[in-house]
Amino acid sequence: MKNNAPLITFRRLQVSTPWWVVLLVVIPYLAWQVVRAAVRLVPVVRRNWVSLSLVGAAGWLWWCHGWLVLVLALLLVAVLLAVWWWRARASWERFVFLPATAWWRRVSLYQLHWREAMTLCRLSERFDDTRIMPRLLRVRCTMAADEVLLRMPRGQNPDLYHKASANLAYSFNARDCRVYTGRRTTPPARSGRWALLLRVVDRIRFRDRPRLVWLVFPRRDPLRQIVPAFPPADDPDFERLPLGLGEDLRVFVLRLLATHVLIVGATRSGKGSVQWSLIRALASAIRTGLVRMWAIDPKGGVELSIGRELFARYEYADPAPMVAMLEDLVAVMRERQSRMQGAVRVHTPTHVEPLYVLMVDELLALVALLQDVELRNRARAALALLLTQGAGLGVLVIGATQDPRKEVVELRDFFPTRIALRLNERNHVDLVLGDGARERGALADQLSAEPSMRGIGYVVLDDRPEPLRVRFGYVTDDEIRTMAVQYAAPPEPAPRPAPRQRTKPAGHVNHRSRPAAGPLLPDSLAGFLDGGEPA
Repeated sequence: MKNNAPLITFRRLQVSTPWWVVLLVVIPYLAWQVVRAAVRLVPVVRRNWVSLSLVGAAGWLWWCHGWLVLVLALLLVAVLLAVWWWRARASWERFVFLPATAWWRRVSLYQLHWREAMTLCRLSERFDDTRIMPRLLRVRCTMAADEVLLRMPRGQNPDLYHKASANLAYSFNARDCRVYTGRRTTPPARSGRWALLLRVVDRIRFRDRPRLVWLVFPRRDPLRQIVPAFPPADDPDFERLPLGLGEDLRVFVLRLLATHVLIVGATRSGKGSVQWSLIRALASAIRTGLVRMWAIDPKGGVELSIGRELFARYEYADPAPMVAMLEDLVAVMRERQSRMQGAVRVHTPTHVEPLYVLMVDELLALVALLQDVELRNRARAALALLLTQGAGLGVLVIGATQDPRKEVVELRDFFPTRIALRLNERNHVDLVLGDGARERGALADQLSAEPSMRGIGYVVLDDRPEPLRVRFGYVTDDEIRTMAVQYAAPPEPAPRPAPRQRTKPAGHVNHRSRPAAGPLLPDSLAGFLDGGEPA
């Protein structure tokens, strides 16, 4: 039986559109897409302009002159590069080798595995069905490490990268990863005809970029080689004393003025390298009397006696003279304080008012291990005064110890500059360098105990919270003996006569073991007088 139902035909509605309407819609859309693609290509071209220029030049030679001319040009470039490497290797490494290495490692390692590594290290998140992850901006290579610059997504902070540093290291075939946050750098002072324009450029270059983070992946350990001692400078700069070599292959300089230095390290970790490197940097000033170095070596003079001539005062055997030296230095500080009052706030070293530097080889022996309770309390009180008020007066303390857990911890916070060499336990790192220092990369408890690796430690600098790994210069015994002869300290000047005091009544008790009350002793350290803990 046939179906006589009518067939229904569906046709699309066709509306004739004028050509000018098509042009008004299509042309702006195409123009927008072209502009959008060009904007996206700008950073790519800016990052790879050298390689794109070389490829463009090679293509032009091949297209216009054939492959033979291209081969001859490549041979000529290879010869020029070989001559450059032979005659000026440092500049060849800076302008040829390192940029080429950075480009290759960016393409073959970081860009290739970036998405996978960021996802598995839990540094990327989903937002509106879109995967948001850190953006790789730049890869820069040194002879020892890769420096990767990234921009964090909104909602992240650098602590996430500190916690994921170990996973990031192994994700990119490295054994370690150090995380550094981008800190604002002070622009240089500008003067001259173009000063106004340069200041505008500096405001852009040196603007604060808190979302930028540097990931540093060491390719090799540049600190495995012993760093030779730096030669003594004729005119040492107390704000830039060269002591060692940083992991970034830059000379580590210490700012000594208006600061105290605490050196903590296990037995045979290389504390002597730090002490003698500092003494060597000050040798010329010691010889001229601009610096007066006093030393206390409670371990029987084993460490510092080899350079005895460098110290204006030196005690090593009897605890009583050691404590007396501390109290004499407090007297020097008080006398200088009375002269500076109302005149100047920070001391400037001169030959009339020299810089006093006290070096104590083992702080623990003075503040905790003395059997005589009276001497121990006097030593603790004197050290507390020196540490709390001596920095601005030009009376500095360089202290060394092996164990940061005992009573010396109470004085730890009064040392603005702290150096952590090899430590025995994990929690010692935060005790020395501050809370969170180990999480930020100070792995002092993992430093090797091999004799060839002594003198390596971590330092927290003022301009960034992340610790810097440093190997301090090794000063041999022969260099110390030679230095002691060439840079011997001048004789200690006779003390100034003390002001005449009234006769004390009979039965007066001498409270020398208890410093006089007054502004010189903070309330937080009052517990030192009775052998207790500070408030």
